[in-house]
Amino acid sequence: MARIERVNITFVVEFWEKLTAVDWVVLVSFLGMLAFLLNPRLERNKLWKATVIPLASIIGSGYLVCAPLLYYILGDWAVLGMAFIVLLAYLVGSALRFNMRYAEPLLYREEVKGRFHLFLVETERISNIVLAFAYIISVAFYLRLLSAFIFSGFFEPNKVLENLLTTALVLFIGISEYLKGLEFLNFLDRYGVAIKLSIIFAFLVSLFIHDIKHFGLHWEEKPITFETLQVLAGILLIVQGFETSKYLKEAFDLETRILSMKLAQIVSGAIYLSFILLITPLFHLLDKIPLTETGIILIAGAISVVLGFLIRVGPLVSQFTAAVADTISAGGLVYTETHGRISSNIGYLLLAVVDVILIWSANIFQIIAFASKAFAFYYMLQTLIALLVAYKLRKRVYVPLFLFLTAVLAFITIFGKSVGG
Repeated sequence: MARIERVNITFVVEFWEKLTAVDWVVLVSFLGMLAFLLNPRLERNKLWKATVIPLASIIGSGYLVCAPLLYYILGDWAVLGMAFIVLLAYLVGSALRFNMRYAEPLLYREEVKGRFHLFLVETERISNIVLAFAYIISVAFYLRLLSAFIFSGFFEPNKVLENLLTTALVLFIGISEYLKGLEFLNFLDRYGVAIKLSIIFAFLVSLFIHDIKHFGLHWEEKPITFETLQVLAGILLIVQGFETSKYLKEAFDLETRILSMKLAQIVSGAIYLSFILLITPLFHLLDKIPLTETGIILIAGAISVVLGFLIRVGPLVSQFTAAVADTISAGGLVYTETHGRISSNIGYLLLAVVDVILIWSANIFQIIAFASKAFAFYYMLQTLIALLVAYKLRKRVYVPLFLFLTAVLAFITIFGKSVGG
């Protein structure tokens, strides 16, 4: 026993001595941001409470996937692709915010007046069903990415074992939620979001320091083709999640929900753009490995030992809690839109079965593309509602924007594809 303790102490001392100045900066940045986000005064702020929910959905570990994927299709111009995705998402968010302010009073009034109102109600109902299926697919994405990070970060990558672990996690969530046994996981939401944002902040700080010390770029451009646009359209899932503000009516008033969506999109957009911009000088490291969902671990480890550890550990909690949240949301939507014919409990099990099939029949990038199509279809229906309501209420200044968004989202729904898919 004493020998084991001496070995552990020796390991800690050796690890401590290996820490560089960058490692210390990463550690201080992480702990400082974590302390700020867990500040009780911040947690009591109503707007922050409302903002954390969509922000947690938007800023998942998807930022780790988007870097190698955007580099694969756009080279060192990846930041422009990210800018397009962020801008598109914000404009789509404006359509949802328009619906929250102007369409919801029409949709949820008790009396049904005319074909126009009936069409709006049916379109809203269909969009909610589509959103439920989109959440199902996103659960497969979250847990598949979690498994990939576990094996790439701590073991040897093995696709079969990764799929087995993902299947086990899906079934655990589905069965546990069926038995109402996941209440104990609620506390992870608070810490999961704080850990996730703190790691991202530390990553951005370390990338900034690295870029200052090793200033220099070797731009590699890749031709933009129709396939490039298809793949770019297929990663809309990366910035999905802002729509959750729309479904927080029981907890927050209209103005808070609208402002929380807007704030979450602005903060997440700044994070994504900063991340891609700062990591661009290190993209050449990705040339040494095949395109994988965990390629970013190589870059993180090359910058800092501490960062490499945080990147391996941090996403695990955030991916699992995001999967739990989306499963609950999907089950609730299925129950609501089937008017109780399918209970939430049964819905959880059905969702788990669908996810297991998806896990074994598609790779991570195909799952991203599938989910992006589903979310794009949902957003398209929502922008269609916004377009019709804007025209009906004579708010004609919004009509060209919503018409454009409907067309773009229709393109994504039809033509979005995964890398090599």
